[in-house]
Amino acid sequence: MRGTVQPDKKIVTEEEILVIEDDPDLVRLLTLELGKNYYRVRSAMDGRKGLAEARRQPPGLIILDLMLPELDGWEVCRLLKSDPRTKIIPLMILTVLGQEEYRLKGLELGADDYLAKPFSVREVVARIRALLRRTRMSTEEKTSGFIKIGPLVIDTERHEVWMQGRPLQLTATELSLLKYLAQYPCRVFTRDQLITALWGADRFVEEHNLDVHIHALRQQLELDPAHPQFLLTVRGVGYKLQILEQDNESYSK
Repeated sequence: MRGTVQPDKKIVTEEEILVIEDDPDLVRLLTLELGKNYYRVRSAMDGRKGLAEARRQPPGLIILDLMLPELDGWEVCRLLKSDPRTKIIPLMILTVLGQEEYRLKGLELGADDYLAKPFSVREVVARIRALLRRTRMSTEEKTSGFIKIGPLVIDTERHEVWMQGRPLQLTATELSLLKYLAQYPCRVFTRDQLITALWGADRFVEEHNLDVHIHALRQQLELDPAHPQFLLTVRGVGYKLQILEQDNESYSK
């Protein structure tokens, strides 16, 4: 008599996470907790191996420590975010360096999130979900493939951006922020509206983190980032992207 065939268990997600961390106990903890939430986990115990692993098989998300042997996390982050193969991968820094100066440095290097140790594992999982949700929403956008405003062109399928024909090197968060603003040109958004749109209502993001991403965007977008003409601050309210068709003629590098 044949046995009853049991249905396969439903898998909620098949996202793969690369943990670059030299503390084996922490790696085991993260692997266990992320596995409970149906994430697959790979790990590397030093910066050089972590960088090689990310390039060999790009994961859905990277968790990166800063105090690593062989190659420190700062350099790993810089190399990942300057490489076209890996720059779009969401990256979360997880470190004992909790001071504001380090957090700002990490975000300016291109990290999409920054969390200081000790941490709540539930918070780590919530942040990962928010980052991956934003990445999926960006990938699954149903558009004509391009957003074009004056000299700005965004290829939403290839995740590429040009300003007057010059390619911009943006992180995943910077690209998502620019695309959102470009869908509503000249509309003013509060910081809270932008944070909710990008990270979701269950986000763990401070307003100052958004300001860092705005600053990084201006470095790429503006002729003179100190005196922006496109990505503008509306004092006491928030930000807006103001690019007019005639700007196509006046913008040049």
